[in-house]
Amino acid sequence: MTFEIEKRDLVALLSKTLNIVEKKTTMPILLNVLLEAHENSVKVSATDLEVSLTDSVKALVKTPGNIAFNAKNVFEIAKELPEGLIHLEKKENNWLEIKQGKFRSKIVGVNPEEFPVFPAAQTDNSISLTSVVLKEMIDKTIYSVSQDETRYHLNGVYFEIQKPNKLVMVAIDGHRLCMVTREHSDLKDPFPHGVIIPKKGLYEIKKLLDDSQDNIQLLIEGSQIILKKNETNLMIRLIEGKYPNYDQFIPKNLTKKVLVNRNVFVSSLKRVSLLVNQKSKAIIFNISKGKIEIQSHNPDLGDAKEEIEAIYDGEDIKIAYNSKFITDIFNAITDETVEINLKDNLSPGIIQPQKDKNYICVVMPMRI
Repeated sequence: MTFEIEKRDLVALLSKTLNIVEKKTTMPILLNVLLEAHENSVKVSATDLEVSLTDSVKALVKTPGNIAFNAKNVFEIAKELPEGLIHLEKKENNWLEIKQGKFRSKIVGVNPEEFPVFPAAQTDNSISLTSVVLKEMIDKTIYSVSQDETRYHLNGVYFEIQKPNKLVMVAIDGHRLCMVTREHSDLKDPFPHGVIIPKKGLYEIKKLLDDSQDNIQLLIEGSQIILKKNETNLMIRLIEGKYPNYDQFIPKNLTKKVLVNRNVFVSSLKRVSLLVNQKSKAIIFNISKGKIEIQSHNPDLGDAKEEIEAIYDGEDIKIAYNSKFITDIFNAITDETVEINLKDNLSPGIIQPQKDKNYICVVMPMRI
């Protein structure tokens, strides 16, 4: 195997694999990536058996072949080389030689025959949506995925198609629920039921997405969801299990509505949270007509409070939340005005953008 490839193409190709390659594994081959040279392109494959990726770029292939090697080592070398063509050649005993100008390096490789085989997708029943829409939906839910490994079915985001034309993503961690719904025209139905996408897989999806209108394809193949974007195929093993009926966690008949300026609220919350109790993370909101007083107390450091304006005309209410939960939600909202709907100081409330009723965040208060 001998080929030449542009430095920027090799770096971009290998960078996509770095977080997929398993750092701790009982299968040493998974510490490596597989590189295959065919005609005028090279293809890379990486997997940890849960998340798998294949991608290819153009190259000047002189001799076809394949090799498996540690991606991080080759990535670090290629990154430090100047722009231009890099020469790669497979030597005896699966060594990989890297050359550019007067630079020479040899990297220990492994037998490519040991690398897992990636089955080709057998279905073309996919949905097509823009990169920006999928990225936004992930950003608005991923922070609410449960970290509790004993509740494995909550360790991912639930994704479903609601007929006739709605995409829904939901994440629940036991203390909060985040749900985003987006309309989509001409939806097929490749997902007969909702699927649970693990958190690691979602982060890998995010890396392939941007804020563009470029189309990507999603399809289900057995127990995997597959994302296709240009030459990149990302395969993610879905979480098995039944996701809870999330509708039952969304409170109804909330009688108190508070409107706040997002930027003002976030700035104040950051300042007051500097002295939050590090164990409980509790931050208190004293809500009264026209204002909110945000308050924290740390017995070892002191306390802080700040008053901000709000649109509210109901009875006074004092309610406490985990400061990180509230910060995560407000960081995911981009609208200028945020709506907070409450019932009382012990019941879950809803936080959502004032102009986007298709994004809701349910959060449980803390006892004070």
